[in-house]
Amino acid sequence: MRLLFLPFLFAPVLVAQDNGRDLLNQGIRDFKQAKYSEAVAAFERASSAAPNYVTAHLYLAMAHLAQWVPGADSPENNFHATSSEREFLRVLALEPNNIVAVKSLASLSFNQKKLDDSKTLNEKVLTLEPNDRVAYYFLGVIAWSKAFPVRMAARKKVGMKPEDPGPLPPSVRFDVANQNWAIVNDGVAKLEKAIEIDPEYDDAMAYLNLLHRERADIQESADGYRAEIKLADEMVRKTLEIKKAKGSNGGSTMSMAPPPPPPPPAPASGTRVRVGGNVQQANLLEQPRPVYPPLAKQARIQGTVRFNTIIGLDGKIIWLQVISGHPLLVPAAQDAVKLWVYRPTLLNGAPVEVQTTIDVNFTLSQ
Repeated sequence: MRLLFLPFLFAPVLVAQDNGRDLLNQGIRDFKQAKYSEAVAAFERASSAAPNYVTAHLYLAMAHLAQWVPGADSPENNFHATSSEREFLRVLALEPNNIVAVKSLASLSFNQKKLDDSKTLNEKVLTLEPNDRVAYYFLGVIAWSKAFPVRMAARKKVGMKPEDPGPLPPSVRFDVANQNWAIVNDGVAKLEKAIEIDPEYDDAMAYLNLLHRERADIQESADGYRAEIKLADEMVRKTLEIKKAKGSNGGSTMSMAPPPPPPPPAPASGTRVRVGGNVQQANLLEQPRPVYPPLAKQARIQGTVRFNTIIGLDGKIIWLQVISGHPLLVPAAQDAVKLWVYRPTLLNGAPVEVQTTIDVNFTLSQ
């Protein structure tokens, strides 16, 4: 008799699972069309219909992540970050080795500047995928992110500018070495492993250059300092050679960060036209140049930061999205471009919004 009741016992689960799949497919369609709010609603209903449906929780996490803007501090933005993290953790509760959830949490934590959390998560990535070059890269970047402020504070304390030759004087060098030595050496090892996996990993070389400069400043002798600077300069040379060979200015691994929200809808009172970047350049009225980041200049990093952008009816930037660019150059480029002003574009005598691309070039000669 018990066998007769088994279909009835499992029927609600199967119905819920089928309903969850239907809602999931609806959410995926919305997600692909950048209708993130609608996608969130569908994925929430899918995960409620089938609470153990890993894929529904995973897509719900990604839909929140797609609406989160790194660095923006607002209740709505924080809600998306918290919701995304919660859903990824639910995925891991159901499927502890889900690599997409682990990698996404590692990236989210890094962009929230939760470096210790990101370090732990990237280390977990390597237990699941031992040859993941990006995880090694992030661990190297985290090491630099921890070491650099300590060294800069010590230089400031003794009146040394960032560009002044080292090493640090004994009065501060011991304390900096005590804090940074193991961190820097581990970071160097991680980046070297990333480059071993991918010999043309130019972003990893750029940060290996920076870590050699960290290690240079805590050397006991001028000879030791010069040896580390020589290694750093060699990494710069290789980085530039590879970028040139690739025929690009190097999109960054840091683009693993979640995408920003989609462009705002066109105004009801007008339309939006797409214009080529070179054509729109001729309409510039105000173009403040970016301040070359001292650290990027010291590391001899150059290249182009490219943006998708929307220019408002008044000629001012109303939306900006990074397409590519080295992470040490992106913030300075963003700060400058936000102040650019264009001559309003007219269509049949009325102003319209313009969607275009913007390139900001950084060369060491500037």
